[in-house]
Amino acid sequence: MSSEANLLPLIVEPEQLVEHLDDPSLLIIDVPMRAESHAEGHVPGAIFLDKGRLMRGEGEVPSQEPSVEQLSALFSELGLTRDVHVVAYDDEGGGWAGRLLWTLELIGHTRYSYLNGGIHAWRASNQPVSTEAHSPTPSDYQAEILAPEVLIEYDEIAERLGEKGFAVWDARSPAEYRGEKGQNKHLGHIPGAVNLEWTQAMDPDHGLRLRDYAELITELEALGLTPDMEVATHCQSHHRSGLTWLVGKALGFEKIRGYAGSWKEWGNRDDTPIEKP
Repeated sequence: MSSEANLLPLIVEPEQLVEHLDDPSLLIIDVPMRAESHAEGHVPGAIFLDKGRLMRGEGEVPSQEPSVEQLSALFSELGLTRDVHVVAYDDEGGGWAGRLLWTLELIGHTRYSYLNGGIHAWRASNQPVSTEAHSPTPSDYQAEILAPEVLIEYDEIAERLGEKGFAVWDARSPAEYRGEKGQNKHLGHIPGAVNLEWTQAMDPDHGLRLRDYAELITELEALGLTPDMEVATHCQSHHRSGLTWLVGKALGFEKIRGYAGSWKEWGNRDDTPIEKP
């Protein structure tokens, strides 16, 4: 891998990325909410990824992480190799891109970056846009869950509720958090969870880039979340919380974990404690 690509930070700006578009060790992946977004214009050389591939897609909790077989097939198709540096982005401010990076972390691939603001920031800063489909060169990638600590399951959360130094960050809307909205068997939130909706981490006036770090840290600390804590983050399906996981990483929360089952699982079980205001 080139030393140049190695210098890309976790959060990369359009002006930084455009200088590396010809670097063969970069794998740029567009994982949009709207599939049409890719065809309408993407970062030159970016590969399209169907967001559904980032979830298991079957069983009672389809939002869970894909099986090792599914991950091996996916990353082989994308052309992932150990020495590739992945740059992920989307069209919605980081939810699906964050889920992709969380998945990479789970399989031990830590060479990755997020294009701050995704395609919105890219376009707003007048960077080149391509409508040409780009096919990856397939690899033979054998995925393993090398960092299981990036994931957290419902039973561990239930056991640790109220534990000092452990917290739950609910990235859903306030209405979902309060139990006023949702399609689950049970509505409400995990007892003691704090609510900061995922969109609150974005700056709508700055191409959906992440908001000022100092402001975000201050808001999270006011809610009782500090970087030294172990934090489990979730939403309905660990899509919106893909961004809050990424934000935690960017802010120095070294022990932030994603709950892939999210409320899809918690709110449909009968043995999980639930709180409403």
